[in-house]
Amino acid sequence: MSLVFLVGLLYLWEVCLAANNASIVIKRSSFPKGFIFGTASSAYQYEGAVKEDGRGQTIWDKLAHSTGKVIDSSNADVAVDQYHRFHDDIKLMKDMGMDAYRFSIAWSRIFPDGSGQMNQAGVDHYNNLINALLANGIEPYVTLYHWDLPLALADKYQGWLSSRIINDFATYAETCFQKFGDRVKNWITFNEPHNFATYEDIVGLQAPRAGNSETERYIPGHHVLLAHAAAMDIYRKKYKGKQQGSVGITLDSFWYEPATNSPEDIHATQRAMEFYLGWFLDPLMFGDYPYSMRTRLGSRLPKFSTSESTLLKGSLDFVGINHYTTWYAKNKLNNSTGSVHNDTMPDSAFRNGKPIGDRAHSKWLYIVPHGIRSLMNYVKTRYGNPLVIITENGMDDQNIPTMPIKNALKDEKRIQYLNNYLTNLLASIKEDGCNVKGYFAWSLLDNWEWTSGYTSRFGLYYVDYKDNLKRYAKDSAHWFKNFLASS
Repeated sequence: MSLVFLVGLLYLWEVCLAANNASIVIKRSSFPKGFIFGTASSAYQYEGAVKEDGRGQTIWDKLAHSTGKVIDSSNADVAVDQYHRFHDDIKLMKDMGMDAYRFSIAWSRIFPDGSGQMNQAGVDHYNNLINALLANGIEPYVTLYHWDLPLALADKYQGWLSSRIINDFATYAETCFQKFGDRVKNWITFNEPHNFATYEDIVGLQAPRAGNSETERYIPGHHVLLAHAAAMDIYRKKYKGKQQGSVGITLDSFWYEPATNSPEDIHATQRAMEFYLGWFLDPLMFGDYPYSMRTRLGSRLPKFSTSESTLLKGSLDFVGINHYTTWYAKNKLNNSTGSVHNDTMPDSAFRNGKPIGDRAHSKWLYIVPHGIRSLMNYVKTRYGNPLVIITENGMDDQNIPTMPIKNALKDEKRIQYLNNYLTNLLASIKEDGCNVKGYFAWSLLDNWEWTSGYTSRFGLYYVDYKDNLKRYAKDSAHWFKNFLASS
């Protein structure tokens, strides 16, 4: 694997650079027949209505109301109010020609306390949303967990730090399979466990940290994997035969390139990929953590029993990948064990003082279109070319409250980002044989962007936070509509 990875990495690094600044005009018809295009969202960032219809509180409700945790001191109590406006937002998707919509169910709307009594009003809401999507020819892709842990479970047993959460999540997942699985054919158990299982990630603090000691650091992710496997086992044994759906997981991954051509930095790049993507995908594909994690972490990394490993291996129908950016990795080991990042090694978007690409608004998001092609080839080579869906890809602009709306709608940089990333994704499919079947842009609307609050705009549609959350199509929305209509 190592030699194949190195050869592939160096090849793609050199030959794909030409596509980085390409302005190739692509068409929907260039993609394989049946390829799915959609937009993505999450319950906490979109819904609002946090105290309506029996919804329980989440860890993010608590954090958003904690002083100093969110850049602009905002919260998502209203967010973009999709709870009340989903019919209008579905019209926007239909007008664009989108095939699918990826949204998440709020666990605390189904079980306000995370377990126990089911909340019928929550079930009714998602039934209405799913039915409305299908009535408009839009396929629902449903994420069961997009970071919004019921606060009651955090208070009860520290959430993902406790193995008790495995059964509670499995019960919640099965309830969703029961209530919605006759119409929902594409399930995603978790969104970005690498992100929410650590929280102290280098790109910025998020919700209350997962663990406070070296022995706790990798436990949340371990429980996430076992919860995913438990949910998949239930689905395969009890629902798949009748419902004929698919279950996957969404993993976020940067692409990493070596800071130099030295063997040490190239090896460091592979190690970075294993700690990032491999942390979760290796157990799901091979039944255990990557070798680099097991050797570097030793007893700090939890172990799977033989039965757990068997349950994990192959426990997915597709791999969801959220990809936004590419960074460099360098073989300068950090002996500090203060974070997961330090357990891996330093990485940076800069080499010799120069950035790897043009930057979006977010300090971590650099525009490197060929990275998505390289990442797809890495997944193909390391994991045997599994079915992949790009479940998020996009870039943000700064929210400038004083900017006239007509100027904010002119988002040429986003158009170039989408065009060039899709061009490289298409090359990975057509030229490299990568098994990619779908693409979801992040995001349909500007929204509440976690600890960045409303300072960041990722949407194809501009949301006017000053005027009743009115939606306005940006130039990128028109571009996407034309792209989807192209032949």
